[in-house]
Amino acid sequence: MKILVLANFGMGLYKFRKELLEELISLNNDVYISLPNDEYVSKLEKLGCKFAETNVDRRGTNPITDLKLLLFYIKTINRIKPDVVLTYTIKPNVYGGIVCRITNVPYITNITGLGTAVENEGLMQKIILKLYRLGLKKASCVFFQNEPNRSLFADKNIIKNKTRLIPGSGVNLEQHKFEKYPVDNKTINILFIGRIMKAKGVDELLEAAEKIKEQYSNVNFDLVGGSEEDYSQRLTELESLGIIKYHGQQNDVHTFIKRAHAIILPSYHEGTANVLLESASSGRPILASKVTGCIETFDEGISGIGFKVKSVDSLVDAIIKFINLPYKQKRMMGIAGRKKMECEYDRKIVIDAYIEEIYKIKEN
Repeated sequence: MKILVLANFGMGLYKFRKELLEELISLNNDVYISLPNDEYVSKLEKLGCKFAETNVDRRGTNPITDLKLLLFYIKTINRIKPDVVLTYTIKPNVYGGIVCRITNVPYITNITGLGTAVENEGLMQKIILKLYRLGLKKASCVFFQNEPNRSLFADKNIIKNKTRLIPGSGVNLEQHKFEKYPVDNKTINILFIGRIMKAKGVDELLEAAEKIKEQYSNVNFDLVGGSEEDYSQRLTELESLGIIKYHGQQNDVHTFIKRAHAIILPSYHEGTANVLLESASSGRPILASKVTGCIETFDEGISGIGFKVKSVDSLVDAIIKFINLPYKQKRMMGIAGRKKMECEYDRKIVIDAYIEEIYKIKEN
């Protein structure tokens, strides 16, 4: 079979879907990837993928740019003539889905998360949901990463075709292997991994870090991730005061996870938070906001602690609660998190679901 994958950036495709691409190639399928050219494309080509460069403006709302994307997808599908198309993230899902309908090509869509525009009610939400209705109408299967997202699409009458729930992108249990918990030296390292932006709860995290450091000088806050919004002055100021340490974008986050006593994510919304899956798989307790995409990744009081979204006070209380746990209980939280990942979030579950749906299309 010829399988075309439409995505908006290489990092997500390589880090979270590499094993699926490898499995499809090992089954003698020709796998084509259509996305903007970045440093991950060469890695994807080494796996055996064939590359078709696409200019996707992930956050832009320029209709002319989006029309060009639509026309490019038509051109690409007519050239490659795929047997099935796999789409990820909003623009490939919407415009790729529309083009697959036009060209009568079977397609499978993955709703990786709703995004701020859909989470917040308003004109933009209505526009995007209408576009989703157009894009998903003829999908062979729509994968959702959590039940509330699937329920929203059903309630809004966006989907009437087949849907399946999968455990996010799953986690590679071998790559994110269990790590021995850091030694009890009275220092506590709390790690944030994610894009430095408001929707990830960075404002609340920085304010909470200031409050915690006033009471607990032995707690360290490390932040890892590229800055998508202008936090440079605030980060520099807090780093100079010894409240946080900002490490910028890192290719290898596992070394930071290994040193951490807990991973924190005060995000406003997620599809399924990959960073929490990877951290739990590595044996680290989770501190996360009680929102869809986060709460599913830990069991309250067993492998993590939740807090109210957008609430600094609740966030501070959760951190203090974790700080005051006995060392052994912190360590046992990490072990419980790893077991949860093994039982519920093994990436093989996701791969098997895709293979099953793709071969249903082949049989038809």
